[in-house]
Amino acid sequence: MSTLKIFAFLLAAIFSSIVFAADEDAITPYRPSVSSPAQLPVAGQLEFEIGGLSSKTGSAHRDSMPYQFKLAFDKQWGMLIGGEAVVAARDSGQSEHGIGDTSIVLKRAFLIDDTHAFGLELGIKLPTARETIGSGKRDTTLNGIYSRDFDKLHMDANLNLTRIGLVDLTTSRTQIGLSTSFSLPVADQWGVSAELSGTHRSGTPNAEQLLAAVAYSPSKRLTIDMGMAKGLNHASQDWSLFAGVVLPLAKLW
Repeated sequence: MSTLKIFAFLLAAIFSSIVFAADEDAITPYRPSVSSPAQLPVAGQLEFEIGGLSSKTGSAHRDSMPYQFKLAFDKQWGMLIGGEAVVAARDSGQSEHGIGDTSIVLKRAFLIDDTHAFGLELGIKLPTARETIGSGKRDTTLNGIYSRDFDKLHMDANLNLTRIGLVDLTTSRTQIGLSTSFSLPVADQWGVSAELSGTHRSGTPNAEQLLAAVAYSPSKRLTIDMGMAKGLNHASQDWSLFAGVVLPLAKLW
């Protein structure tokens, strides 16, 4: 599907989400933070997230269109399928274009009460991108989640272990990731979020970044977000800018 067709589809979906929102179930946005919430979408409601991401690391620039489909089978189990529909990478006068890698995640939610929940995700990254864009190898991730509401303030904390497919002989295959995000409504249709995240892998420098975003929800069936992330050390990206939407595609049951 061309980029023009993708945007035409999104405009039609956004319009229908606003117009027909009255008696429909609300969406559960996972964008734009690194952290995932423990909660699943409404069972049977297929949700779609897509955005644009532009990042810079040293002399390298990377632009992509990340996407994700989310479907809950019931209140406890769900599946996520995502990736990058388009990738354009540039470094030292060389450029590469193509699709990105694809991730498949099986998710289990443990709902304690209305204010806090636990979650567990098992994900596989499939090397669908060319090696000049992706790693060319499969990665496997186990992610533990704790979500809690402190009155209006919502927190998602993630701790994950990833088995890296492509490594040097001097580095570990296991990467530890930690992230904590906080989101807060500031008006009827507006919200803000902030997140601190980082990774550790033996033989490589730790990476750390700070993310800040604003979200606008004209209806309970549509959320539009935008923001930026800044690397906090030399091993992290310099910066990234992003924007995207979350909306429902269909009620399957």
